[in-house]
Amino acid sequence: MISKALAVLVNLLAIIAGATLVWLMISVITSVLMRNAGLQPFAWLFTSAEYGLLYMTMLGAPWLVREKGHVHIELVTAALPDGARRIVSRIVAIACVLVCLILAWKGVELFLKNIERGDYDTRAYYYPRWMLTIAFPISFGLMAIEFSRFIFGSELMHSGEAGIHE
Repeated sequence: MISKALAVLVNLLAIIAGATLVWLMISVITSVLMRNAGLQPFAWLFTSAEYGLLYMTMLGAPWLVREKGHVHIELVTAALPDGARRIVSRIVAIACVLVCLILAWKGVELFLKNIERGDYDTRAYYYPRWMLTIAFPISFGLMAIEFSRFIFGSELMHSGEAGIHE
């Protein structure tokens, strides 16, 4: 049940990331059209695109890990025999989990510091900074969980085939 809830959450965040990508396209086109028409684009249009880049990256990352859509090079693992490839793949997954846990922890610290200080991002409008930094612990925490599936599950992160697979 927890696994299904986690899958739903990761899929929901990926859908939000995809919708954010659509918003980025709309905001950039609108901004360019306004400039070409001699108008000054709305300040919030540019700022929302900047925030969108952060949210899109952070919210879509756990889904990419689950789908093995992240970038990794299999030149070395493709040259290894099955047993060694399994070991190397799991060691890499352990390293990924550790890095994600450290970044999630630092993200929590930053998030709490932003709340404690009452920090605001003051560009086009006042935006509570914690609403930006909350993406870090959520994303990196979920990525740690997704990478841990490659440690404890039957599926490996590395296929053992070098080259592009699409």
